[in-house]
Amino acid sequence: MKVALGADHAGYELKEKVKKYLLSKGVETVDLGTGSTESVDYPDFAVKVAEEVSQKKVDWGVLVCKSGIGMAIAANKVKGVRAAVVRTVEDTKLARGHNDANLLALSGAFTSEAEAKKIVDAWMETKFEGGRHERRVRKIKDYEKK
Repeated sequence: MKVALGADHAGYELKEKVKKYLLSKGVETVDLGTGSTESVDYPDFAVKVAEEVSQKKVDWGVLVCKSGIGMAIAANKVKGVRAAVVRTVEDTKLARGHNDANLLALSGAFTSEAEAKKIVDAWMETKFEGGRHERRVRKIKDYEKK
């Protein structure tokens, strides 16, 4: 499994903790920045990670900014990306199981390291349920083709 990670200055510290956790679980990571808490623009990193996901160079991605929202908005502009802001394990299971989300957006301000680890575990354990959800995800994919 290979995961791309990206963050802005507000998400840098949590990104580093998530990266370390993924590595401890034997997951290969590609860190696309940022490399410090110095102020940067989140769309730059969101798009880099989203393109890796879209081009299937990685299996999924993790983005972190202050809220997770800006990263998800920017990432969702990239064709083939379904980025979800999650703050709970329940959100995570729904994003993966119902929406086939392929990019996880976390909040550096509102998600603790302990909760982030639980979210990452739930993300990796939860599979897309298909069924009625497949029809809905297909509509999103069809719209992207327009």
